[in-house]
Amino acid sequence: MGLNPEEISSIIRRQIKDYDNRVELSDTGKIFNVGDNIASIYGLDDVMAGELLEFPGGVYGMALNLEKETVGAVLLGDEEGIKEDDIVKRTGKIVEVPVGDALIGRVVDPLGNPIDGRGSIKTDKTRPIEAEAPGIMDRRSVYQPLQTGIKAIDAMVPIGKGQRELVIGDKQTGKTSILTDTILNQKGKDIICIYVAIGQKKSTVAQLVSSLRDYGAMDYTIVVSATASESAPLQYLAPYAGTAMGEEFMYQGKDVLIIYDDLSKHAVAYREMSLLLRRPPGREAYPGDVFYLHSRLLERSAKLSDELGGGSMTAIPVIETQEGDVSSYIPTNVISITDGQIYLQPELFHSGIRPAVDPGISVSRVGGAAQIKSMKKLASELKLAYSQYRELAAFSQFGSDLDADTKARLEQGERIVEILKQDEHKPLPVEEQVVTVYSVLNGLFDDVEINEIHNFEKELCFYIRKNKPSIYEKILNGEDYGKELTELVENFKKEVR
Repeated sequence: MGLNPEEISSIIRRQIKDYDNRVELSDTGKIFNVGDNIASIYGLDDVMAGELLEFPGGVYGMALNLEKETVGAVLLGDEEGIKEDDIVKRTGKIVEVPVGDALIGRVVDPLGNPIDGRGSIKTDKTRPIEAEAPGIMDRRSVYQPLQTGIKAIDAMVPIGKGQRELVIGDKQTGKTSILTDTILNQKGKDIICIYVAIGQKKSTVAQLVSSLRDYGAMDYTIVVSATASESAPLQYLAPYAGTAMGEEFMYQGKDVLIIYDDLSKHAVAYREMSLLLRRPPGREAYPGDVFYLHSRLLERSAKLSDELGGGSMTAIPVIETQEGDVSSYIPTNVISITDGQIYLQPELFHSGIRPAVDPGISVSRVGGAAQIKSMKKLASELKLAYSQYRELAAFSQFGSDLDADTKARLEQGERIVEILKQDEHKPLPVEEQVVTVYSVLNGLFDDVEINEIHNFEKELCFYIRKNKPSIYEKILNGEDYGKELTELVENFKKEVR
């Protein structure tokens, strides 16, 4: 049975009515070579550097090489199913990641997708992964301390809000432990922490996240994970993505701590991408712009001026050295960009001195500006006493007859080394650190056996908090506490010990 003319005309009228006359224009190109997560494309004449490109199958990529006739792009997903002559579309956007409060407490990949199995992240805010660093007039000098809870660092190599402090050392010297403790110590201090894992084992990241959850630190932490099993492009993106997430909070006037663990693996991922993109290799096969790779990243960390809200982003990058060689290419690059370094010495670590901070090479270029007044008074004396002990200990191995002064210095040095030892996941409040450092420098621990010092220190701090907490207030306020503390320690020895 056929349709009559009236029915046909009504169908045509309906189709004309519903017809969408919009024409979709898109700038497209064709793939002429693909492999190893790298695609060469021709036809994308107006593409931007770092632009997000859409490949078939919902896979995205990023334009990196802009050549005369072709574009070299890295794939941010699985290249399976992508082949020659496939169409690639421009998006007109630089690569962005989701930002905002919804990310706090979550583990995400470098594109901001959740990988912790806790559902989707509900936020409509995004930021480009690359952004211009704050200018000179937009910053103010670092003046507020960021406490790590680790005596050897807070006393001798202090970190301030807005600083870039490098942690450098060989494999298995306790770098990640220091970083974990630093995050744990920010509890209740209104500081948002971002941990960026680059090229780590999945088991290591899982263990770290588990530790942070156990201690309640995930309540103020974001973990950005690009493990060793991820492609080089994702490892390359990870620190920039983490920084974009941190900038959102910094420009809101909040304080942020961001940890890059580690940038030596980041440089290796960038080298792999660059060689596949056929960029000319330089020293150690790294491309010529490997310095700019890290300088444009770390310069985004700053203490903002009051006009911009006074927020801060403190960066702690990590570099893994080979056989203690701090003078190789990537370590020297990052040392020159940062405001100091904390060097972890393998010999100290293996001899049981943990954290294995070497005060001889370690330095903070911000110095006393990032310390409370009470700690600042003690810091230089502690450094001097420690360095003298190291020298005397080396020379005393060759001589048997030592004068009384040398013996006293060696005994004090042994006690300093002992009090700077600290158990993992037990950060100390700064006021308790001051009590310990003051006591050892002023001979209040001289009659305590070295193997008893840790217990003595713990009991003393508890005793003060219970009986005379006003001393802790005086320490924090920068008031004179010395005489009162000396009397209290002597009373403690009589009463408790």
